[in-house]
Amino acid sequence: MQAEQLKELVVNALENIKAQDVSVIDVRDRTSVTDYMVLASGTSNRHVKSLADSVVSEAREQGVRAGNVEGAGVSDWILVDLGDVVVHLMMPATREFYDLERLWRDAPNLGVAGSE
Repeated sequence: MQAEQLKELVVNALENIKAQDVSVIDVRDRTSVTDYMVLASGTSNRHVKSLADSVVSEAREQGVRAGNVEGAGVSDWILVDLGDVVVHLMMPATREFYDLERLWRDAPNLGVAGSE
């Protein structure tokens, strides 16, 4: 699956279960680690965990295996590594504290739907 398709799959999986403040950052010109970072917030620890489960499940259905899922035990911040797309799912306070959008502010922010 191409990075663009995977990004859209992730955004759709998140929107289907009401993720908040979904943001897609294009980091292709800034790092060789991944092409896109997708950030989203959940309303509770359980919601954050459900968001991660939805992303992993949708990816698996399309034949994409999650390389690594970190933080699922805590659920304040869960990272899902899909290779070309890295997904950060956080509680709003955690997201505000770490402010990853600021760290990547020079990278194109593709907005909620993932298109400029």
